[in-house]
Formats: sequence, structure tokens, C-alpha cells
Amino acid sequence: MTEDRQEVLATLTDRVANPAPLGLMAFGMTTVLLNLHNAGLFPFNAMILAMGVFYGGIAQVIAALQEFKKGNTFAATAFGSFGLFWLSFVGIFAFDKWMSTPALALGASETALGWYLFAWGVFTALMFVATLRINRSLQVVFGSLTILFVLLAISKWTGNATLGKVAGWEGIFVGLSAVYGSIAQIWNEVYGRVVLPLGVVKPVQKPVAGAPVHAE
Repeated sequence: MTEDRQEVLATLTDRVANPAPLGLMAFGMTTVLLNLHNAGLFPFNAMILAMGVFYGGIAQVIAALQEFKKGNTFAATAFGSFGLFWLSFVGIFAFDKWMSTPALALGASETALGWYLFAWGVFTALMFVATLRINRSLQVVFGSLTILFVLLAISKWTGNATLGKVAGWEGIFVGLSAVYGSIAQIWNEVYGRVVLPLGVVKPVQKPVAGAPVHAE
């Protein structure tokens, strides 16, 4: 007695939209607004804190959760980390206002803020190494962001207001580069062609056994 076996081929379609543009735009716009303040254009205010919570923070965390679904470890880690960076950044100032008492001084010193920013600079530098295998757009974002964190950390340690303003203008560039990466992905998808290039890095191709190797 023989059994008839039938193979069924099923095609699974990923219906989850690309969450990267949301994460990049949330990071970019919030970074621009904070660094307009750092550059001296307006004082620190609730607008920055609100953007840090609702767009820079929550929107990036949402993007990170969607990237986890798509199996994108780099993007999930980046958006999740920087989303929570913005929430922790707001928390540093909010906790000081809400919870400080004479017996519990929670205000972060300039030295402590410097180390906080430097730690994020180290993380960003490590993530920058991964972007060398992704695209030029992300390389610009993570490379310039590493510089921003270091400049801000040094300005906090030294109390150099001029360096803080220089960091502010550099931070505006960081934010705009993230905005570019976001809108480029949106336009390229909508128009079905490369409208704004991202500079995708070509994957390293391993030679096939027995095939001739050509040097370029």
C-alpha cells in the first residue's frame, strides 16, 4: 500500500510596513529641536521635553518593536536604545523637579551629565561600526552623532559654553541627516525608484568553489 504525498509550497508575505522612516524622523526632528537650543537660539523649555517623550521617545520605541518583528537586530537595538535615551533624558530633568527633597537631592551634576553623554557616545561609536555594512546615510548619522555626544560631554566637563554651541550646530546636522534618511526611504518606496540615494553598501560576495576569482 503506497501513500500519496503532496508537497505544498506556501509564500509568506511580510505585511509589516518599514518602520525605519518613523524611527529616523522621530530621532531627527527631536535632535534638531534640542540642538537649536544648544546652539543658543532659544532657552530650554517644555517643548523639548514633550518632543523627547512623545516623538523622540515613544515613536522610536514603537519603531523598535516593529523592527523586532521584521528580524532587524540592528534597527531594533538602535531605535529601542535611542527611544529610551530620550525618555531617560527627560527623566533626568523631570525627576529633579518632581522628587527632590532636602534629604534626597536627585539633580544630576554637570560632571555626571558629561559621563552620561559620553557613555551614549561610546554606544553610538560601536553601532557606527555596524553601519559600515549597511549604507552611507546611516554612517553619516551615527558617525556625526558620536562626535556630538563627545562634544557635549566635554562641554559639560569643562563648562565651555562656546563648545556647547558648536555641538549644537553639529547636532542640527545630525538631526537633519536622520531626517534625510527617513524621507529618502519614504520617497524611494512611494515612487518605486531611487529619488534620494542612501548609498547602500554592496554585500561582500564569497567566491564559489571552483570559480575563478577576478580582482577589481
